[in-house]
Formats: sequence, structure tokens, C-alpha cells
Amino acid sequence: MSMRARTDGVDATRALAAAVAGLVAPGDVLLLAGELGAGKTAFTQGFGTALGVDEQITSPTFTLARHYEGRLTLHHLDVYRLERLSEMQDIGVAELLDTGGVMVIEWGDAIATSMPADYLEIRLTYGDADDDRELELRCVGSRWAARERALAESLATWAVA
Repeated sequence: MSMRARTDGVDATRALAAAVAGLVAPGDVLLLAGELGAGKTAFTQGFGTALGVDEQITSPTFTLARHYEGRLTLHHLDVYRLERLSEMQDIGVAELLDTGGVMVIEWGDAIATSMPADYLEIRLTYGDADDDRELELRCVGSRWAARERALAESLATWAVA
């Protein structure tokens, strides 16, 4: 099942991400998908702030991964520049998940087939106005399916029928 939401600016996208962050548990994975400038990093910023990250969160496009400390460690990956799925093993995704943190992967749809069976996929697309964003959230696997109702309730402010 998927849910649809709409935001009307970067602050609203960050607020929606903060609502999602309130539901995460150690070992959770979020895959972010969307065109350049669609709001993947803004989402991660709101998500990280809600986890208590004090540092400025920036896109790890050239470093592939950044790690931030909050109530849970946030592993922020950007796989845009990966040429092969095998490079995911080089990053050590499985080991990072074992640390008890949460992982947000920008351009995650490109590697979905190599990910664990449980993740939340969030697809961001441009809306009608310049700052509007449409978000589609899809729970994959039992971990996220168990939180589907809570997720829908926490996103009610931004929900689209």
C-alpha cells in the first residue's frame, strides 16, 4: 500500500520528514527517490533534526555517505554516483545497519533490489507551484507494514486522498 502527501515548501517537507522520524526504530531504512532538486536532502534535514542531529545536513553526493549523531545515528547515503550495485558492499550498508542507527539513502530507488526486505520508499516529485512537492510513501516489508497506520496518522496534515 502507498500513501500520498503534499507539501507547499521546504519547511513543510522538513516537517513531514520530522513526523516520519518520530516513527523510526534502529535498523530502519528509508529510500528517497526523485529528480534533482525534488527535496531529498531537505527531507533528510527535517528527518535528522527530529532525531536530534545538531550538525548541518548536506547531500553526500561526492562522499557517498555521512554519519550524524542524534537519538539514533543517522547514516545518510547518496548513491547517485554509484556505477554498479556491487559498490554498495564497499560502503558497508549491512554493517551500518548493525550499528543500531537508521539509514536514509538518496536515489535509493536505483539500488532497491539490493536492499534488505524492509524499507520505506519515499518518492518526491514536483507539484503545481514551484515550491510544491508531491510525496508517495510505500511501506515495503513487515517492519514498515506494522507501522502503516501510525504513519498514515502522522502524515494526516499533508495527506492527499
